[in-house]
Amino acid sequence: MITDFRHYVTFELDEHRYALKLTDVVRVINVVSITPLPQAPGIVLGVINNHGQIIPVVNLRRRFNLPERQLELSDRLIIARTPKRNVALLVDAVSGVIEIPPSSISTASSILPDTKYIDGAIRLFDGIILVHDLAQLLSLEEETSLAAVL
Repeated sequence: MITDFRHYVTFELDEHRYALKLTDVVRVINVVSITPLPQAPGIVLGVINNHGQIIPVVNLRRRFNLPERQLELSDRLIIARTPKRNVALLVDAVSGVIEIPPSSISTASSILPDTKYIDGAIRLFDGIILVHDLAQLLSLEEETSLAAVL
């Protein structure tokens, strides 16, 4: 029997595990110098130049209300596609790509109705990985503000 597996890039923030759909990820890079962007939304740390493309860097710690910390050389930037633009997501570590059968994935609405920023959850033998919803990454107000300063 052939199962239609789903592929996710997994990453960590503090001790929490998250995932993005592999199809949304462009690349993973080492953290680089981030240029501050005045008047950007609060979750935007600044911008980077990635192969000639100016990309806003999103601080997921702020989005998920996790404690702030200093940048470390081991941090990673996940360049990902949102419906409106590419963004760089600042994360502590990228674990890799996992292959998951659909039966191990729960939708966000089945976990908690009206859950923002989370598309679903992957059930594993050693815990749960929350799947991030890139379409909800920036609110309409944040997207409008970011577009104006870029």
